[in-house]
Amino acid sequence: MGNAQKKPHSRGDGGGGGRGGSSADKYTVTPPKGEEGARKGLANGNSAAHQAEKADRERAEQSKVNLDAPAGNLPPPLARLKNEGNHLFKNGQFGDAIGKYSQAINGYTEAGVDSPEDLCILYSNRAACYLKDGNSSDCITDCTKSLELQPFSLKPLLRRAMAYESLERYRNAYVDYKTVLQIDIGTQAAHDSVNRITRMLIEQDGPEWREKLPEIPMVPLSAQQHRREEPPSAEEAQARAERATQEAARKAEARFTLFKSDGNEFVKKGRYEEAVGKYSECLKLKPNECAIYTNRALCFVKIDRFAEAKQDCDAALALEPENKKAFYRRALANKGLKDYLACSTDLQEVLRLDSSVAEAERELQEVTELLRQSLATVAAASPGKARRSVPITEVDDTEEAATKKQDSTTEQNHVDQAKSIAITQPTNAYEFGQALSVARSHDDTAACAELLRLVAPETLPSYVSTYLDGHTLAFIMQALDDHLLDKEPGLVYQHLNHLHTAERFSMLLMLLDKDKRRQMTQLFEHLSAVESEDFSQNDVQNLANKYI
Repeated sequence: MGNAQKKPHSRGDGGGGGRGGSSADKYTVTPPKGEEGARKGLANGNSAAHQAEKADRERAEQSKVNLDAPAGNLPPPLARLKNEGNHLFKNGQFGDAIGKYSQAINGYTEAGVDSPEDLCILYSNRAACYLKDGNSSDCITDCTKSLELQPFSLKPLLRRAMAYESLERYRNAYVDYKTVLQIDIGTQAAHDSVNRITRMLIEQDGPEWREKLPEIPMVPLSAQQHRREEPPSAEEAQARAERATQEAARKAEARFTLFKSDGNEFVKKGRYEEAVGKYSECLKLKPNECAIYTNRALCFVKIDRFAEAKQDCDAALALEPENKKAFYRRALANKGLKDYLACSTDLQEVLRLDSSVAEAERELQEVTELLRQSLATVAAASPGKARRSVPITEVDDTEEAATKKQDSTTEQNHVDQAKSIAITQPTNAYEFGQALSVARSHDDTAACAELLRLVAPETLPSYVSTYLDGHTLAFIMQALDDHLLDKEPGLVYQHLNHLHTAERFSMLLMLLDKDKRRQMTQLFEHLSAVESEDFSQNDVQNLANKYI
């Protein structure tokens, strides 16, 4: 008993040594005076003592927190609000902390403070409170405001990712987590979340889940925490650029495939205007995709936008000079524009490439009849115009006739049957085109030369712009070489000096075959051998560079 009296019970958790609490009554010790003595007194299960002790601990802890400590560039009243919010958050009083941070944010605006970094932290801290309180929507809003002030801040990105995940907005969460890992690859929570969300996205969106993701931003090196101390090597930078390029190409390819598929579906349903929009999006991603041009050209033809259909076919033929679809659809566009000569030429190209295309044969028969009708209309409209006859001869296929044909000074061969074409000076592109069509249909380069003699060189580009193709260009070159060069070399030079400015000339040059290029080269060789006051050999050479 004496020993018990010497050792008073000092447990403060309500523990007792006897029955019915008699031990607590028997073994009591008078606490020392003062607050410190009260804390050392025996509670023996007294709840009031527990509460007092807890309050004492909280006051002690609070006394250690300097609520007036500086906080960045915030003025003292705002700094105290922020410190109070931090303290409340630490103690799990999230609702009260939200109030303090909100007061600080409102005060920031009213005080006219210019410190985006401090405001960014206030929004991020309040977002953390919202997240703890289960208010994910407001958390996302505050994190977004924070990131607008300080892009690629780690904490608001991570908190927003968690909020997105809690709302099952897994694609957005994935993007934010991946951005966090670019900033600091050592963020284990982001690694774990990416793995978890990847499984959810595969289950939700299937094997092509990556194609449905929003674009993941590229974090600049200055914001990458794990790169700040040591800049990346040239190899690392190159590898990163290559990965970014590959990722961008993969996403572009996925978008292209989607747009093309949508466009094809719209075509099947006859919704051509909508298909045009999808194909146009495809061409923004891949401007050199020939099939998209021919697809869009078909849509333009269907909705009577013939000029645009023709442009698309021109673009397709520049990429693939023997594309059968492009020739056929350009023929339909030319027919819609009532350019029957160009339509006929394109249809002949289709049949040259594939003689089994029955649609092209039918169209050619129809357009030939339309061409005859238009020629008859022109002839009936101008009966009083003076016409000049140009003889056309058919030559015996003999060795002597072949020899004479090669002689550039001889213009007439043995005649078996004479024909004549009436050539009159054209007053517009339509009349020029009809006359040129007649000359071409008879393969009469002399008639073509006479037509060119009657046309001012400066008007030639506008006259031929809608009729110009590879065969027509070669026909004009041959006429200039065979019939005008010896007599009027200055006129030949002037025609050549203007012809290359025609609307489709540059594209047309890419489509010429070797024989036509050889013929063009021969014309310039002959022209350079001529001495004339109208041009020099240097002029001819400079002009030839625009053709050859």
